[in-house]
Amino acid sequence: MERADLELVVAIHRHGSLAKAAAALGVTPSAVTRRLALLETALGLRLFQRTTRRVAATAEGETVVRRATDLLQGFQALASELRERRAEATGPIRLVATLGFGRHWVGPAVAAFQQRHPAVTIHLQLTERLPDLAAEGYDAAIWLWSAPSRRAGEWVSRRLAPNERVLVASPDYLAAHGTPQTLDDLAQHPCLRVSENTTRDAVPDHHWSLQRSGERDSHRVTIGGPLSSNAGELVRDWCLAGHGIMLRSLWDIGPVLASGALVRVLPNWSQRDADVHWIAPWRASVPRRLDLLRQHLQKTFRGQPWGRDRLLPG
Repeated sequence: MERADLELVVAIHRHGSLAKAAAALGVTPSAVTRRLALLETALGLRLFQRTTRRVAATAEGETVVRRATDLLQGFQALASELRERRAEATGPIRLVATLGFGRHWVGPAVAAFQQRHPAVTIHLQLTERLPDLAAEGYDAAIWLWSAPSRRAGEWVSRRLAPNERVLVASPDYLAAHGTPQTLDDLAQHPCLRVSENTTRDAVPDHHWSLQRSGERDSHRVTIGGPLSSNAGELVRDWCLAGHGIMLRSLWDIGPVLASGALVRVLPNWSQRDADVHWIAPWRASVPRRLDLLRQHLQKTFRGQPWGRDRLLPG
């Protein structure tokens, strides 16, 4: 039996009429009658009982129709899969990402994706303000926090990778000032604060909310210190120079931790609020290029290339 034979018996069974089956298949009724007769002769079986009013499948015909339906569905699934693999992703993508993470990690990952899909064009906007994605024409954001709860019905958010902020200091600072043993000890040390999203009149936060490894509850600790900035890289430079203790994301300080230029302070404590997320306006149908990019970023960041696993306490 060929695929055309399978389509023939399914059409006759579905419509209960040779004439209606012919119309569905786009052939003449005489062609359907002739093809069915040839098929029954080849099989040596009567597949349909024909009367002037209707056509009904025999027991053998029901079996053939059932198997033919399964086979045709398999053909369709295979064809769809092959079309999907063959189809090249094309078109523009407008992305937005947080400034530091976007420059260090999203930029190279996006460039690698575009090399694999040359028919895709990508514009990557770096900012510290999460825009109204749909209203401002963005397809997605790669962000260090999940979507705001007020957008739950409008945006789709998926975690691409875990990330946390950890306490660090330079070896020289700890040698000169001692190493904190408890959260309360932080009050005796200058803490370097980042206030990236404050307005001109706002003041930096004087508290850190930290979680102990294996616990879900946060502990709020009061901190102080003479140095703060809206620029995370500047605060990192102060920390490297020995001016105090800093709370900073692993994606940013992984290399300097690995080199020993900075070391973990209170390594069982961290701030676990800065996972990497893919955030996009809700769509009934997601373009292939966007779905492929999300998968690419998820695969790239899943392994946490900033070295998170090597830097966690044992």
